[in-house]
Amino acid sequence: MDISQARKNAIDNQIRPWGGLNYIANNALRDIPRENFVPDKYKNLVFADIEIPLTDKAKMLSPKVEGRLLDALKIKKNETVLEVGTGSGYLTAVLSKLCKSITSIEIDERLSNSAQQKFKKLNISNITLEVGDASKGWKRSTDFFDVVVIGTSVPKITGRFFHLLNVGGRIFVVEGTGKVMSAKIITRLSEHKWETKSLFETQLDVMQGLEKSAKFEF
Repeated sequence: MDISQARKNAIDNQIRPWGGLNYIANNALRDIPRENFVPDKYKNLVFADIEIPLTDKAKMLSPKVEGRLLDALKIKKNETVLEVGTGSGYLTAVLSKLCKSITSIEIDERLSNSAQQKFKKLNISNITLEVGDASKGWKRSTDFFDVVVIGTSVPKITGRFFHLLNVGGRIFVVEGTGKVMSAKIITRLSEHKWETKSLFETQLDVMQGLEKSAKFEF
């Protein structure tokens, strides 16, 4: 496989046609070697339009979803990011190229440790990794962020979670159950006002710990 050509094809034929038009974000996707984050047995599918399995409970997002969420969030270099679900670490690394700093939470310690090793090899230093169960709340809830990225679906996002955002901050989340799920951007317009915009319909696995829950109160 010609990796460089495959990477270009993924951006030109998957990401851009699906609304991933932010050239700064696409450059970050191009700069981080996705093949370094894909399990060996799936190397031949590194840029396929699928969610690549990492464990029996975790998957990588498809390239077109990664591109679309980055396009919608329009992350700036002075902004701080919270990611729920480190997974392979690929999207975390891409996000780190776009922001000031990123904190990423992962429930599976093995995945978190594996991602950390990959970041070291790429000399990425603005990522803080945390191991924990985000479905039960976040212990550092006094922190505020400009961007929050949730890498799984949640039945319904409510309550304290919105208050993690600085004014002007944005959350990307896939909300819903079963076959009815919608990717959304939620923007904090003021201290007590939020705006929700639906982006596209999709289906993602539900966040671990929320399989039988009616809502996600972070």
